[in-house]
Amino acid sequence: MSLELSLAQVRQRIEQAATAAGRDPRSVTLLAVSKTFPAPDVARAAALGQTDFGENYVQEAVDKIAALRADWPALQWHFIGPLQSNKTRDVAAHLDWVHSIDRLKLAQRLNDQRPADKPPLQVCIQVNIDQEATKSGVSADEAPALALAVAALPRLRLRGLMCIPAARTDAAAQREPFARLRHLRDAIADAHGLALDTLSMGMSADLEAAILEGATLVRVGSAIFGTRSTRSL
Repeated sequence: MSLELSLAQVRQRIEQAATAAGRDPRSVTLLAVSKTFPAPDVARAAALGQTDFGENYVQEAVDKIAALRADWPALQWHFIGPLQSNKTRDVAAHLDWVHSIDRLKLAQRLNDQRPADKPPLQVCIQVNIDQEATKSGVSADEAPALALAVAALPRLRLRGLMCIPAARTDAAAQREPFARLRHLRDAIADAHGLALDTLSMGMSADLEAAILEGATLVRVGSAIFGTRSTRSL
């Protein structure tokens, strides 16, 4: 399937799900997960109107941004993978968003390393919504305190929460963890007076369920770019 067709199909899925939820489809941002796919693939998607791209590997992201900056300066780059403390400087210098904040030390380093000539780094706190030992993320119980601390950092702007739930095949079951993340976001916002407008949740297999539960940003890779093989630029 061509990139043009696959991107159109994903956009149609988002529009249909948003309409079913009584929402404006424009309230859902499509984040094209371009990790392991080369810069020319990103450029092709950008030429089709795609503006937001997600990366998991710091050096790969930095290299793609450098390769594409001249021709596509308005692209928004999101870091969505686990982030090590020794990689924060490059992320703070080059990325626009980080979705995987799960500890205060990480947020403090990004805050301290964000260049003064750039706008605040947009961030989400990653919640381990199903308490899986194999996944990163703060627990739901610990999320409010972390959110309050991150919101106080001047070079970061806390936008909301992110989750990667355990795989579920039943449509109703898929909605349940997304609903929990939405309730948690709302509770944190209400308790602390925070303007949290982002729910980063839903991927290729479950984006409809996520949108029905209020996702404002869905992270879609394989349904756009196809199956990943090896990492390349």
